[in-house]
Amino acid sequence: MRLGWDAPASRPLGLLGAGLLAAMVAAQVASGLRPEPIRLTSVVVVLLAASAVAFLADRRGPGRAAGAFAATVAIGYAAEWIGIRTGLPFGEYSYTSVLRPQAGGVPVIVAAAWGGMGLAAHAVATAVAPENRVARWAAGAAALTAWDLFLDPQMLRLGLWTWADDGPYRGVPLSNFAGWLVVSVLVMMAIDLIVGREDAAVRSWRRGPSWSRSPSWRQGQSWRHGQSWRHGPSSESGPSRGLVTLYSVMAAMETLAFAAVFEPRDPLVAAAGGVAMGAFAVPAWRRAWRK
Repeated sequence: MRLGWDAPASRPLGLLGAGLLAAMVAAQVASGLRPEPIRLTSVVVVLLAASAVAFLADRRGPGRAAGAFAATVAIGYAAEWIGIRTGLPFGEYSYTSVLRPQAGGVPVIVAAAWGGMGLAAHAVATAVAPENRVARWAAGAAALTAWDLFLDPQMLRLGLWTWADDGPYRGVPLSNFAGWLVVSVLVMMAIDLIVGREDAAVRSWRRGPSWSRSPSWRQGQSWRHGQSWRHGPSSESGPSRGLVTLYSVMAAMETLAFAAVFEPRDPLVAAAGGVAMGAFAVPAWRRAWRK
């Protein structure tokens, strides 16, 4: 019998995250089949962000998950707000009026995308570089930037933003990826500060049944059952499987979309993005499910 905080608990937030992830996949598939995929872009991002927050909340508690997401959104929004005004750190670009609502010229959904994928990239980094903090920041920044090998070409196709000068990668300047690395390092540092390593022991926030000896246990060795907030190390180890799955699903779906769904198809982007994201998703997946 498990006693106190070590007793099994239901995982409603984990199930919620899985459901939101499934809904995101369905919306992503529908957007690829529709003649006007832009109509579902915001839906996909909202479901992505909500799924990431739910997975992290299941793992680290709702407060830390909300704080990490808010910090990541704030960093992403600040970088975009500065970027469209100064050209730093990404290069000179501007958003069109397609995505609404906007705050200060930056679509709100763009900031949410930074938040959702930032959490997923941090989980992947925790898997591939669990012990070294600097290496974890670098891995997370590279994992998040790898996603932009898909994102920028796709968003340019949809007319969501424009670059002042064409770059060598499907019209995207190399400065954009350098800017992504810089901002992504800040994102990883912020998440680390708020939630720490996901494989570290944490205090469990979940509420569930607990067992304790009654005051008269010496006489009758009786046990008392009740509800309590259980505190102690999480019974799980390793990175969040839900967030690693989210990152892996995004890598697989974007690769498939550019290779076989989008018109015109783009095998270069499919290969570049697939290899880059896969380089993080595959080892992270293996570690997350390591027994």
